Amino acid sequence: MATPKGAIGNGPVVRVAIGGDHDAGPELLRAARDATEDVRVVAVGPTGADSLAPLVLATQNGTTAFVPQCTVANVTTIVETLENGSLPDTAATVEHDPGATSMPTPPAAIDTTAVLGVGSRRVLGGCGWRAPASVADYRVSRDDELLAERAIDDPDAVHERVADAALRGRGRGDGSTDAPISGVWTTATETDGKPVVVVNANEADDHARADRLLLESAPLAVLDAALATAHAVDATDVLVYTNDAEALARERAQEAADALAADRDPDIPIQVVAGPDAYTAGEMTMALEAMEGNDRLEARRRPPGPDQYGLYGRPTVIHTPRTFAQVGQALADNDLGGVPGDPGTRLFTVAGDVDAPATIELPTDATLADVRGAVALDGGLKTACVGGRFGGLTRDLDVPASAAGLRGARLGTNGVIELFDESTCTVALAGQRAKLAREENCGRCVPCREGSKQLVELLRDVYDGEYQDGMLRELARTMRETSTCEFGQEASRPVTTAMESFEPEFRAHADGRCPSGSCDHVSS
Repeated sequence: MATPKGAIGNGPVVRVAIGGDHDAGPELLRAARDATEDVRVVAVGPTGADSLAPLVLATQNGTTAFVPQCTVANVTTIVETLENGSLPDTAATVEHDPGATSMPTPPAAIDTTAVLGVGSRRVLGGCGWRAPASVADYRVSRDDELLAERAIDDPDAVHERVADAALRGRGRGDGSTDAPISGVWTTATETDGKPVVVVNANEADDHARADRLLLESAPLAVLDAALATAHAVDATDVLVYTNDAEALARERAQEAADALAADRDPDIPIQVVAGPDAYTAGEMTMALEAMEGNDRLEARRRPPGPDQYGLYGRPTVIHTPRTFAQVGQALADNDLGGVPGDPGTRLFTVAGDVDAPATIELPTDATLADVRGAVALDGGLKTACVGGRFGGLTRDLDVPASAAGLRGARLGTNGVIELFDESTCTVALAGQRAKLAREENCGRCVPCREGSKQLVELLRDVYDGEYQDGMLRELARTMRETSTCEFGQEASRPVTTAMESFEPEFRAHADGRCPSGSCDHVSS
């Protein structure tokens, strides 16, 4: 297998970001390569900032020029300028260490690229900068030592480091969402049978882009940490599970797996598989059902959890790419920072009524208010939905970015923040999420299946003039406390949090009036 060309090193280089939701990157890459034989032109992954795409970076002698929204004509000029020993004249130019292994971010004062300066790019540091499947690039960033190589020599030290750091799982579909991950590692190790490690990147929520971003842009950081985890729990293999539709993420994960195998002895094989593009398919036990080939996906009852009875009955450690990225930070001996009970950073994709979505990284001791610098929102902020499709609705973003801070504010932790302006009706928004729960639940347990139907009906009653807040709260409590999996446990959260923060709107609808003027059949 040919080794993917790296982007780190001396000499001029043009980086073309390919991935995300923009398809102009490959055309720019071809044009840039056709225009030169002397300058390195390297395909890198997306940065997470949609407003900059397609993005091209030109680097020479420790200075990088950022060219957002690049065209074919522009990229040809960039290459020719670099061939002549100069950099293109752009608004955003940054000086840095010539051997920098993480993207140097432009000053926040530069408007067009200010999004890259929001938060701190630690696990995102290689995104848009290192070639996704170049082991050479990745090794330089790790002082030439793979995490997996260190784990072979001392697997117990890997587990001890993760336990000492009290590292918590990130994201929906993780085997330790918001809980310390060392516990499931211990259980998987002590359970009879050979453990397996699963990278669960199947997320059908269009707004939840962080896991896809990591696989498209920095897959080696995820897979190296997964291999180190496999050594720590004595697993025999690693599986990467993606959506069927996310072809580039799957392709780059496979390229990275092949590159790791070519670089070192493939003592633990990595297999990349695809699952349905259904929201339920990301729930961790339904992910296992999909990987086993079952057509009808239903959540498994717990206990036992996957760490005891997982893929084909084997003890299974299942984490999202976001969690493995944090494992990599911990094993690299980096100071994780953040709050002691939830160290490190969290990735948030900011979407909704914004100019362009952006995935940013916040330390857990920061607040969500920082995300406002990453996007432009037309009109004033009325409502934020924090935590994914079944996140919490709030007016207030002055909330810590830690798991404890988010849960304490009754918000979700799945790394999505949707911002909505004054034209959005919060009652209608809560109703849309309730309908989603009714239509996409797996049907396995009564509290979720029947509860989501009743939730929609009670909300419909509000439009008919009857706001039964006590019944809504009791139904939500029942679903939350008795559903089998996180889907049912979280499905009522948009409704209950909307009632807490926007109750006058519910009463207004019951009186036949929609304050935002956006609902049919009621006046404004």
